[in-house]
Amino acid sequence: MLLGAVFEREVRFAPKSKGLFIGRAIYAGSLLAIIATCWLVLTGTQAITSAGDTARFGATLLRTLAPLQLSLAVLAAAMTAAVAVSVEKDRRTLELLLLSSLTERELVLGKLAASLLRVMLMLISAIPVFGIAALFGGVTGIQLGRLFVITAAAALSAASIATTVAFWKDTTFQAVAITAFALVAWIVTGEAVATWFGPSVGEQISPARAMFAALSPAGGNLSSFLGLCGLIIVGTNLIAIRQVRNWNMARDARRAAQARGTGESTRLYRKRNIWRNPILWREICTNAYGRTIVIVRLAWLLLFAAAVAGIMSEARAESPDRFAVAVAVIPMALASLLAVTALAVTSITTERDRGSLDLLLVSDLEPKEFIWGKLFGALAVAREVVVLPLLLCIALIASGIASVENGCYLLLGTAILLFFSAVLGIHIGLSYPSSRRAIAIGLGTIAFLFIGVATAMRIMVAFGSSFELQLAPFLAVIVGGGIGLYAALSARNPSPAIGWASAILPALTFVGITGFLQGNTLQVLLVATAAYGFTTIALLVPAIGAFDLLTGRSSTGDI
Repeated sequence: MLLGAVFEREVRFAPKSKGLFIGRAIYAGSLLAIIATCWLVLTGTQAITSAGDTARFGATLLRTLAPLQLSLAVLAAAMTAAVAVSVEKDRRTLELLLLSSLTERELVLGKLAASLLRVMLMLISAIPVFGIAALFGGVTGIQLGRLFVITAAAALSAASIATTVAFWKDTTFQAVAITAFALVAWIVTGEAVATWFGPSVGEQISPARAMFAALSPAGGNLSSFLGLCGLIIVGTNLIAIRQVRNWNMARDARRAAQARGTGESTRLYRKRNIWRNPILWREICTNAYGRTIVIVRLAWLLLFAAAVAGIMSEARAESPDRFAVAVAVIPMALASLLAVTALAVTSITTERDRGSLDLLLVSDLEPKEFIWGKLFGALAVAREVVVLPLLLCIALIASGIASVENGCYLLLGTAILLFFSAVLGIHIGLSYPSSRRAIAIGLGTIAFLFIGVATAMRIMVAFGSSFELQLAPFLAVIVGGGIGLYAALSARNPSPAIGWASAILPALTFVGITGFLQGNTLQVLLVATAAYGFTTIALLVPAIGAFDLLTGRSSTGDI
């Protein structure tokens, strides 16, 4: 078989997974809910009197759903591919695969195809739903075909990058962080090229611009974008196939030999003073997250420099483009939230996969020492990822794009969200024994809260400004989101606090959206503080109180 036994196993076992069917059903159902919401908002704000009205609705609906699907497909493909390889490294099972009769091609392409299987099935399940938009008019089958081709090509490219990075780097956090940086850099490069050389050139590089070009009647020059995706796919996979054994067994053997050769002398002449919290000392002063984390830091510094350059460029304009400023700030902020969440999750799951968690649990460490050590250790190790988005808020103030008041609101809100992401990662890592599931749920929660928010904002702006009419259909989304959050956050330790947090978080997020659209920046800050602050406490307190239950120290526990 061309893709090898790894992919064949996934094909045989994936149809037996309930999660596969549940995930596709939830995705298709969510798209249907968005369509119903948009229709109710449209009919409540204006009269539908002609076929032209429904045709405009179909075109607007497609331009609302397409960015959502592209974002989810690219993010899911990249993160799934990165985690699929990194977990094999953490469990030391990748070495067994390398010792088998699998060739390098079968290993690399098999892992890539296996990680993409669920994403591609998700896209296939969405085809009938997107066909509903064509029934309203204003959308042709050719446009839908171009859209799905662009989405699949971008997802495959993102997964190829993630797979190569995961084979290259040592830890899950490094793989996720560098992959997130690569995706953001891809988007930023496309926007920069579009600004300098025109939109027609930008759509040949940027996935977002290529997607909107695919939705236009003319279609744009999509062959260049597909050619770029082909180069990315072929180039990254060829590199991974040629270097996969050098990156893993040979490198690890060299490092082990170096450690054996220098370890004794180091122990004789170097005294290590352990802090009051040994977990925090271990996270910061040792190589708990890999030796080459400097690459992650350099990547984030480059991303920060590009974002600042974009902000300053818009500041010199007579009327700064708010969309261009958002493109400069939001991708880095979202990537930082994902990276912090991934680091916090893997700080727990890696311990479990390597067997070191059991050694920590038999020590006299108290739950609060473990939780606070892991939490602040993750934030300290990822300090560039945490600090640089905050500095972007200061850059907005310094450039004059944001007032001092609004900039301070943005700064405080960003800090709250970053701390929330870290606490969420710790909670998810303790709640799920499976590393893949824990990372998927952690990153999926962040994607739901923020990509979902962006989609809701898009619907509100596109289909009118009557919040009274919009509230009724969005209640279904709020209730559904609350149920999903509760199911994800209370897997092993349900509590009333988590139940209340799951109920109020989507609702208050909705209130924050309306406040943002109405220009009430103080309201947005207060809502964000109340919603995410309470949720942070609701996740943190049970993590400490029920630590023994979550980690398996005991079979019963009280919060």
